[in-house]
Amino acid sequence: MNGYGYLIVGIVVVAIIALLATNKKFVETLKNIYKIEELRKRILYTLGLLLVYRLGCFVVIPGINPNALGEGSALASQLEGNGLLGLLNVFSGGAFGNAAIFALGVMPYITASIIIQLMGIMIPYFQKMQKEGESGRRKMNQWTRMLTIIVLLIQGPAYITNLYHQVPEAFVYGNTFLFLAYATVILIAGTMFIMWLGEKITDKGIGNGISLIIMIGIVARLPHALLAEINARFQTSDGSAIMLILELVLLFLVFMATVALVQAVRKIPVQYAKRIVGNKQYGGVRQYIPLKMNAANVMPIIFAQALMFIPMLFANVAPGFAAAFSDMRGFWYNLTLGILVVAFTYFYTAIIINPQMMADDMKRNGGFIPGVKPGKATVNYIDTIMTRITLPGSIFLALVAILPALAMKFLNIQQAFAYFYGGTSLLIMVGVILDTLKQIESYLLMRHYDGLMKTGRIQGRY
Repeated sequence: MNGYGYLIVGIVVVAIIALLATNKKFVETLKNIYKIEELRKRILYTLGLLLVYRLGCFVVIPGINPNALGEGSALASQLEGNGLLGLLNVFSGGAFGNAAIFALGVMPYITASIIIQLMGIMIPYFQKMQKEGESGRRKMNQWTRMLTIIVLLIQGPAYITNLYHQVPEAFVYGNTFLFLAYATVILIAGTMFIMWLGEKITDKGIGNGISLIIMIGIVARLPHALLAEINARFQTSDGSAIMLILELVLLFLVFMATVALVQAVRKIPVQYAKRIVGNKQYGGVRQYIPLKMNAANVMPIIFAQALMFIPMLFANVAPGFAAAFSDMRGFWYNLTLGILVVAFTYFYTAIIINPQMMADDMKRNGGFIPGVKPGKATVNYIDTIMTRITLPGSIFLALVAILPALAMKFLNIQQAFAYFYGGTSLLIMVGVILDTLKQIESYLLMRHYDGLMKTGRIQGRY
């Protein structure tokens, strides 16, 4: 990192701090947050547990020499050249590349959650648990934890074996069976501890704990990626500052477009019939069913990227095929990824949105959509609207998925910084930040303070 890079970063940081400090609305909002004792304690509790997580990302597994894992090592080259492993390193906040006790992060838990969620659709036993309310949810959580340990028993030895293959000199005592066993136990304990931190944040902190841990791992890589990008730009003399400004402007526009995608909803009006119970009247008011344009959220991209890892298994049989579908900047890789994202968006939306159940609930509560007959006609109406709004949502989601590759190919952006232009990293950051701000805003509005925005409410939240 040269002097120009540090100068630009310093100017940007000072400008942001000065802008926030002179914004009376922002300062007033911070004062209101501090006045609410419960909210203040929850935020400090959340920040404390996130700090514990970040410290654990630098605690190396005993028996591994951290000096052998720095820049220039075979492991660092592998993380830069392999899109999937590089993405795992981003999600873990660099712990994956540091061989830390939190190296596997929460991804095994996410994998187990997805499997349990799919089993809840296909297996009657899990379908019954989903309908049992709080007790069923506790049982599902127990199954998810047990499946997480099974996934860790597979991923832990695989991680240690790959690490030994890349940097054998980092293993102080060699890769013996005893070392493999206790290193796997440490990785399992690390992931389970992260899950415990996430649950504590959800219960006693602010926001969703697991989501915040993933987000803080992604954001923690942003300063390093930005500094590397600035350094790379100022190594060339032709328009480096202009290109850097252009990159930041495009990043801002991408963030704004992603916020619009996450918040976009189609409201279906629902009218409830009047009911007289005792001396009180219920119903008779019009409400809305908000259907999100991107109901599947980040899941289609995760599924699609997981499938894109399959061609690498045929590297020995068909090296040309594997190379074509493993290059993140390649045409066939991105075309296939985009098609898979669109397909999985429809698939996952069909799983989580059940028009039949929505129509039955409305009928049971005396509600109906104006101009649409109850029953089959309501089911078809909701299904038609959901299909129509999912099409633009899936196309935009596919574009978000391939934006990092476009940024690397056409703007020559470094891979670490390009991850923030799209894909799962961008969607997770935007979604988690908006949900957390919504919770903070609910505390402010409940005590008759203004919200986080000038209008008193986060734009697009209903």
